[in-house]
Amino acid sequence: MPPDDASTGPGAGPADPGRAAPSGSAVEDTLDLRLTEELLTLIAEDRGAATPRSRSAGELLGDPALWPSAATDAGAFRLAPVRLERDLPLLSRWMNDPAVAAFWELAGPEAVTADHLRPQLEGDGRSIPCLGVLDGTPMSYWEIYRADLDPLARHYPARPNDTGVHLLIGGVDNRGRGVGTTLLRAVADLVLDNLPRCGRVVAEPDLRNTPSVAAFLSAGFRFSAEVDLPDKRAALMIRDRTHRDQL
Repeated sequence: MPPDDASTGPGAGPADPGRAAPSGSAVEDTLDLRLTEELLTLIAEDRGAATPRSRSAGELLGDPALWPSAATDAGAFRLAPVRLERDLPLLSRWMNDPAVAAFWELAGPEAVTADHLRPQLEGDGRSIPCLGVLDGTPMSYWEIYRADLDPLARHYPARPNDTGVHLLIGGVDNRGRGVGTTLLRAVADLVLDNLPRCGRVVAEPDLRNTPSVAAFLSAGFRFSAEVDLPDKRAALMIRDRTHRDQL
């Protein structure tokens, strides 16, 4: 579960949107939950596929590369799925920013960030790492993930197709002026617009990170509960499809 800090980039301060657990740690990882053969079969049948093996990697979350850009007060914004050979130097530089490293714990050589990205890029598609591109400039990192297939689902009453978000704002110039809130709303809307089976977008910022929690609230998320996760006490934030126009 990575960090969720709208101010430093992970989504919500010590939230946990994408942080890699140290070796030997008890912290749960997004990719630790295995899809059973039975569940894969159900997914395949639901998609009209013949067998689980015929699934494409994008069937759990679609392909954010095909999602349209969003017009925001900060500029035109789009999600671009990470390409390791192209994006690793930039992402590693962001992860070594002390404000980001405090929550994501991925500071160090590029290999540290690569080890965090590779399981997602080579996995079954339940978590998609993306660059956030604002007016043509990469300025944030996002993880769009199936919360109902994530270890987070062990800690709250998950619903099928719940979709989670983790984020970090990479550029210092884009922090502390409301850009995180603007982009959180935009990404939540992109998820709901492009994943019709998803009824809720969820996040789990660290409860102590008041600015991050406030950013989610301002972006139309509601505070649902306090959740004890392996590495933090989190604020479970939810944006419901039903009430998206009222918040």
